[in-house]
Amino acid sequence: MEIVEATVDELAERAFGLLAQNGRIIVGITGSPGAGKTTLAKQLVDRLNHGATGSRAVYLPMDGFHLANATLDRLGIHDRKGAIDTFDGWGFVALLNRVREERDHTVYAPSFERTVDEGIAGEVAIPAGTEIVVVEGNYLLVDQEPWNRIPGLLAESWFCATAADERLSRLVDRHTRHGRSPEAALAWASSVDGANAILIETTRARADLVVSGGAQR
Repeated sequence: MEIVEATVDELAERAFGLLAQNGRIIVGITGSPGAGKTTLAKQLVDRLNHGATGSRAVYLPMDGFHLANATLDRLGIHDRKGAIDTFDGWGFVALLNRVREERDHTVYAPSFERTVDEGIAGEVAIPAGTEIVVVEGNYLLVDQEPWNRIPGLLAESWFCATAADERLSRLVDRHTRHGRSPEAALAWASSVDGANAILIETTRARADLVVSGGAQR
């Protein structure tokens, strides 16, 4: 599938065009670690909310559904945190169903704080009037339970594509900023993140749109 060099303004117009009257939609942004998903999703939400009263759009990260570090330790899988089985996939799918169906009150969701490397319960608020929820995460299009239930909940899914060498550079920078040595950062980015990317890249063909990880305002 061809990579579209779309600006954030163009992507915002596309998202607005998906809105049904008096409805709420979820737009999914996925891609491999380091692809720029978070940056793109946050820029998109900022643009969707520009000039609006209240939160017309809300950013919702899948990373809030990381299993707690204590749980990862108990399961013996802390050394590959970020792999698909280190998330509460069923909980994430349940939340997306709530976001679609519960529109008369605020729905609260967890976020993820990298400085403590843990999820933060109830930090993301999705008010009743929210029209567009931009959900971002690695595994939105993986064809296995329960993740294969997600595409049916999305108005569209967008795959954020970035060259492998650029993704690696970003990941090493991210991991060093959060306390790893340069050697440990490179090892984690190459092995753990790299293994996850192999799975995620296979999901590109399921996306409605493939966008460059360098999309700009």
